[in-house]
Amino acid sequence: MSRSIDRMLAGVAFATALATAFPVGAADLTLARKLELLVSAYPWSLAKPEDGAIRFRDGSLLPVDDGKTKGHAEKLAAGDVEDSLSQVYPAGPCETKPDVNVDPGRIRSDALMMRLYGKTAKEVEASLVPVDWFGKTLRLTKRQGVAAALEKVRDELKAMPEMKAFLAPSAGTFNWRKVSGAPNMSVHSFGAAIDINTQYADYWVWSGGKPGRVTQYRNKYPMKIVDAFERHGFIWGGRWYHYDTMHFEYRPELIAIGKAAGASACH
Repeated sequence: MSRSIDRMLAGVAFATALATAFPVGAADLTLARKLELLVSAYPWSLAKPEDGAIRFRDGSLLPVDDGKTKGHAEKLAAGDVEDSLSQVYPAGPCETKPDVNVDPGRIRSDALMMRLYGKTAKEVEASLVPVDWFGKTLRLTKRQGVAAALEKVRDELKAMPEMKAFLAPSAGTFNWRKVSGAPNMSVHSFGAAIDINTQYADYWVWSGGKPGRVTQYRNKYPMKIVDAFERHGFIWGGRWYHYDTMHFEYRPELIAIGKAAGASACH
């Protein structure tokens, strides 16, 4: 019963975030509007934006801005909430070629992620649940409706059996670690990310790229897969200048903000 409720609430939360996004129609959203969409994407934990902070449902506050001026590398290494919302993510069933250092979603607030999912590996692990992924059992967090959202992605893609080769075996979900070669935490640490079959993957480090200087790649994954993930709140690492095409992570606020801003991968 609890899993059914989680699935229902995940759908309601994501639909609410998208529904509130469409009426804005502005090319440039204010930070206040972005914060509203952030709160609506995580209704289990976030209550409201309040005086330069996010108020959690337990009454605590998290500052939005740490007051530091940062370049792209500094945002990646130690982003605050404002930094994490600074680049607009363009969803849709079309490929994109982002400009240098356009990595929407790759900038994250570790402080926010830890409040949403857990501050330690043990705390995150306590909320992991099994999800069947094309015959193999993966572990993802049930917090914020992540596992329920991935089950919806799976069910949609099961109707397209020709996609299975690209999806399985999965290269991993939960893994408490920092981003490779970086000081910030990977979303895999929170059980809120999945890597699909690496046979078709491309990763900017594997291609010999350096920060701010990477070669373009040719995507090998069908865009139907990307579209299905995005419809259920996951963003794709293939939309980053520093690309990671096998990687999907649950960031429904970025999908909602992109739609509110009128961003689309198809124009």
